[in-house]
Amino acid sequence: MSHIDLHTHSTASDGSMSPEALVREAGRLGLRALALTDHDTTQGLPEAMAAGRRFGVEVIPGCELSVNYPKGFMHILGLWLPERPKRLLEKMRYLQIRRRERNQRIIAALRDLNIEIDEQEVKGLAGEGTVGRVHVAMLLVQKGVVPDIEQAFARYVGSSGRAYFPKEKLDPANAISLLHEEGATVILAHPSSIDLPPEGLEEAIRELKESGLDGVEALYSDHTPEQTAMYLSLCRKFDLLVSGGSDFHGHGRPGVSLGTGRGALHLSFELLEAMKHRRQARGLWVTSAIGE
Repeated sequence: MSHIDLHTHSTASDGSMSPEALVREAGRLGLRALALTDHDTTQGLPEAMAAGRRFGVEVIPGCELSVNYPKGFMHILGLWLPERPKRLLEKMRYLQIRRRERNQRIIAALRDLNIEIDEQEVKGLAGEGTVGRVHVAMLLVQKGVVPDIEQAFARYVGSSGRAYFPKEKLDPANAISLLHEEGATVILAHPSSIDLPPEGLEEAIRELKESGLDGVEALYSDHTPEQTAMYLSLCRKFDLLVSGGSDFHGHGRPGVSLGTGRGALHLSFELLEAMKHRRQARGLWVTSAIGE
């Protein structure tokens, strides 16, 4: 058991497996460690941490924040969140209010297109988790409006869809600062989503490093070998931690498996050990359970 996955999602945001089921599956697959990084929420962390102790998987409590960026889109991961990240939770509550308002606008736009979607139906799919576009997409599939989730995003709720509205986001420097205040290790998620040429990406990572970025998710489900090599080179150049993850969502991202992504992902436990060593050097906690 030497494999890990440091980017996963549960039903607390837009994944299809509960936090407990996700960790149980990680144990079944032989993963040694897993980070739960739901979008803009820490709701699933207590359940995941308890499951980790039960199934023998080291669970790293985290989250994923969307941030403003002019090219493509940028997401920031925070790993090793404390049990009660007060300031982060306050910001998340605000963002969730804005997310609900966005969901209502999406539903209204779909109705203008003569697609009857009820907010309660969408909430029913999300359960106790945060309602997101994936739940609207799932409902569009259930109602026969589109054949699959990919088409739901392409035609309606994706960035070029007819019912798309952007969500409110933090600035990168503010997100990094907020996560650092909570003692988190801050990772740039899937850098391939930033729509910049290599020299532009290098400058962007330089700026993020100056703002306090700790690492880059160089190893990721959708990265090509050439992209991976470039991101690893940038980590060496700027003395940034190397991170990696599948970005597993379950049914919401078909073809992406827990731990192995699209089949070729292989993340060594040594990546996690390097993160722990750097945290310990800074006097930060590295235990795997909230409250320990």
